[in-house]
Amino acid sequence: MSVLDVAKPDWMSEDLDLLSDASRKFFERECVPHIERWEDQGAVDREIWNKAGEMGLLCAEMPAEYGGGGGTFAHDAVITYERGRLGVDGFGFPLHSSIVAPYILNYGSEDQKKRWLPRMASGELVGAIAMTEPGSGSDLQGTRTTALRDGNHYVINGQKTFITNGQQANLIIVVTKTDPSQGAKGVSLFVVETDGVEGFRRGRNLDKIGLKSNDTSELFFDDVRVPADTLLGPEQGQGFYQLMEQLPQERLLIAIQAVSTMELALEQTIDYVNQRKAFGQRIVDFQNTQMKLAECKTEATVAKVFMNHCIGLLIEGNLTAEMASMAKYWTSDLQCKVVDECLQLHGGYGYMNEYPIARLFRDSRVQKIYGGTNEIMKLLIARSLMT
Repeated sequence: MSVLDVAKPDWMSEDLDLLSDASRKFFERECVPHIERWEDQGAVDREIWNKAGEMGLLCAEMPAEYGGGGGTFAHDAVITYERGRLGVDGFGFPLHSSIVAPYILNYGSEDQKKRWLPRMASGELVGAIAMTEPGSGSDLQGTRTTALRDGNHYVINGQKTFITNGQQANLIIVVTKTDPSQGAKGVSLFVVETDGVEGFRRGRNLDKIGLKSNDTSELFFDDVRVPADTLLGPEQGQGFYQLMEQLPQERLLIAIQAVSTMELALEQTIDYVNQRKAFGQRIVDFQNTQMKLAECKTEATVAKVFMNHCIGLLIEGNLTAEMASMAKYWTSDLQCKVVDECLQLHGGYGYMNEYPIARLFRDSRVQKIYGGTNEIMKLLIARSLMT
């Protein structure tokens, strides 16, 4: 039984139960034994992408006609949740499947869908999205990377940073300005296959506090020429609106990661305090331990119910930007709180890297930053209150 024993949501079908079980077994077999090595090398093994593709765990919500699993966001959600339950947070497939692929499905031409989605589903292509720049974080209107028309091509120039999957990705959606004078109306998205492209280069694999096994990189575009048919959408200038439409799903994905991490942290901590002794009794027998765990279980349970509700809204097409912002900021804040409490109950051992709770503590902090900082989330929520 799960430590967060909540009723199954209406969207949780029998086939999703089977997918959840299969996903868990895959991560236990193919990923968990390698986590420490992946942390040391700064990236997961490239072959894990192909293995996940063979198992049907990539692009599960993409239509079968494009090589995907023919499911809904619920399918990607349960796969992502099992990944979090086992602490495999360095494998960046949620971004690949639930963020990058939907841009192509929702805005790509038929040719683009057939060209890219099947290869993403198989793991041949690893996806990334290049939004953030050294001089602009959450301010996407401040993008300085340009893509200027030159005959049947566009020429891309600029620099991106903090790009998840940056060292391994060979299909990158690049946020650019096709008309720098137009602000948001001048933003356009391009899909760049990087293999063999002149002028594209990767910078260093960034040295982060946590998520050590997830490659996060700088990317450079120096006169990169791409065919005009790599523009995402029927015309340029649609990029900002495309980003705004897709960000709620990205933010809900972060909430799913947050809740699954809380559940894992509680499971690890409950096991630890039942075994560890101090002053002649188990740590779990101290009233303070019981009170802290009761608080964490209650808050994480509420978060899981809220998460399930939001997943249902998204599947129905009713998840608003405000609700997604609530889910993202509140669960990621709570994740950091719960994991910190769990580390405290480990005492000094919680600060030792040999204990998994230490890695969960490090890896959790970024959740409050990427996908739009939690401060930005609160501003978005506040706007919905204004008349």
